Amino acid sequence: MPKHRLSRKNRYIALAATSVVVVAGAGVAAQTSTAAPAWPAQKTYTGRAFDACTAPSLTAMKAWKRDAYYGGVAVYVGGKNRGCAQPNLTKSWVKSVDTLGWRVIPLYVGAQPPCQKSGNKERFTAATANSVGVSNANDAIVKSSALGMKAGSPIYLNMESYDIADKACNDATLAYVRSFTKTLRAKTYRAGLYGFSSSSAKAIATAKNRTDLPGNLWYALWNGQETTTKDWPWNPKLYTDHSRGHQYKANSKEIRGGHTITVDRNAWDAPVAIIG
Repeated sequence: MPKHRLSRKNRYIALAATSVVVVAGAGVAAQTSTAAPAWPAQKTYTGRAFDACTAPSLTAMKAWKRDAYYGGVAVYVGGKNRGCAQPNLTKSWVKSVDTLGWRVIPLYVGAQPPCQKSGNKERFTAATANSVGVSNANDAIVKSSALGMKAGSPIYLNMESYDIADKACNDATLAYVRSFTKTLRAKTYRAGLYGFSSSSAKAIATAKNRTDLPGNLWYALWNGQETTTKDWPWNPKLYTDHSRGHQYKANSKEIRGGHTITVDRNAWDAPVAIIG
């Protein structure tokens, strides 16, 4: 959804039956670079998920749950570059949809790269990448916690498209992502990243230095293929422990239970929020 993360203009400039598994310690080795406190068991969801610019009303969520096509919903918990207001997204809403059986996927729209061609509100530079990463991660934890998402939950950092061939820009972006990730892990939140298979996700998947990179990768590849394996573009040994999401279709206008929502479609096999 073009307005999900940045505004419609800025993003394009920048370019059912399901299963839920709680896996004790799943992915912890990938999630931590140093000794960590005791980690809550990872809550893993495998199935279809959608993301919409604004969290839908509870009435719509009830109707869509009865339809049973999707089982997961991604919500935009915060960030200065978040593209839409969230009047429905409250702690009560999160608890209610969790009780209905929805698996909630938290997204945080953090600062964007200095070389990205967009009018976003917050950017980092090479000089500020580390400090902004810390600040954004702490804010993401505060926002997620306020919505009832407990420690052990993932937070997916939204990184829009940028020129990864620009070495200085890419180095700054990786520094920011590492700082964000390390800060989350220090407070026992799992780190993930949403990005494009041609740029921001590719930068993470192909980085030779794997230190402090997110343990979960959600890649946008709009090819219509509902899979996290058959079209995986990178080393098949990466992100294999229930740690992949694939956004395979954007701007899908759908009517379910009499409620119309324009969504992006995702195949999901990765952590979801632990709701308190």
